[in-house]
Amino acid sequence: MFIKIAIVLVLLVIIGSLFSALFFLAKDKGTGERTVKALTVRIGLSITLFILLMAGYYFGIIGHPAT
Repeated sequence: MFIKIAIVLVLLVIIGSLFSALFFLAKDKGTGERTVKALTVRIGLSITLFILLMAGYYFGIIGHPAT
């Protein structure tokens, strides 16, 4: 159950970072570096989540139970 909550929380942080990048893009008119930093955080979190999900599936932490 903890794994599912952690995955949902990370996905919410990824979406929050995406919307903060949109806000910075509109506010700074594309001249600031805050948009790039927010998108970099989003990409880093997405790659980390993907790698952790693959590792969790490989080690049997997540996925279908063996029968």
